[in-house]
Amino acid sequence: MNIDAIDHVVLTVRDIPASVAFYTRVLGMREVIFGDDRRALAFGSCKLNLHQAGNEFEPKAAHPTPGAVDLCLLARTPVAEIERHLATLGVAIESGPIERTGALGPILSIYVRDPDGNLIELSNPL
Repeated sequence: MNIDAIDHVVLTVRDIPASVAFYTRVLGMREVIFGDDRRALAFGSCKLNLHQAGNEFEPKAAHPTPGAVDLCLLARTPVAEIERHLATLGVAIESGPIERTGALGPILSIYVRDPDGNLIELSNPL
């Protein structure tokens, strides 16, 4: 077997409209509506499918829980610009900028939290 990429990740959330607002307004993702009024957030060639806590779609994780995800997202926007953008929106930076190791090498990252407390790492390759 030869795995090539991640197509989508499912986030279990408490409030789908609040999550859509955060990811579209703060991170510039696009809302996608599909299937039976399901919601997702698209970016690049990936998407985040949203499941409402307590009303998840089958099959699902064994223990779907809001706030249990730690995502690292690579951005074309420089981290310094991301910091300024977050400041104008009043979004707190939890940590960074700090150098980390990404899948393809060194990255520069800052960390924020989404409405459910998921840790979102916003990074640039170094």
